[in-house]
Amino acid sequence: MVNEVTYLKEKRYEKEMKYERKVLRELSFDLLQERLRRYFHPMFQWNMLGDEHVEEYCLDIAIESFLLGARVSKRGKGYEDFQKHSKQEESLLIDTLYGAVSMSVTDLYQDGLYYLCQGYVQDWWKEGYRTAEKRRRLRLH
Repeated sequence: MVNEVTYLKEKRYEKEMKYERKVLRELSFDLLQERLRRYFHPMFQWNMLGDEHVEEYCLDIAIESFLLGARVSKRGKGYEDFQKHSKQEESLLIDTLYGAVSMSVTDLYQDGLYYLCQGYVQDWWKEGYRTAEKRRRLRLH
């Protein structure tokens, strides 16, 4: 019986990974870079030594937010249901991004930085939700 439960967990994990890979095919690196520049470029000078890790971190958070939106859409939940069930995950992503970015900016930009991080995560969440919703409507899941 224990082997069967493990087997089902493995199958569920494999199915989730397969779905995420399919959804990520529709996400372009150019779009990630463009949106990163649009949100954070005024605060950073990317040519400075040591800021590459912050840029990569922002891209990682964008991808995680995108996948969170896709998972919510896959389950057929709307934005209202998301706010009830997945708000904690979104808050964790926002706080994590804020923690990483706030160490690299000057005090001049600290005031609106949390709201900027919140907008960035929510923007990517909505993008993932829309992408997965489109796939679901076209029956590409």
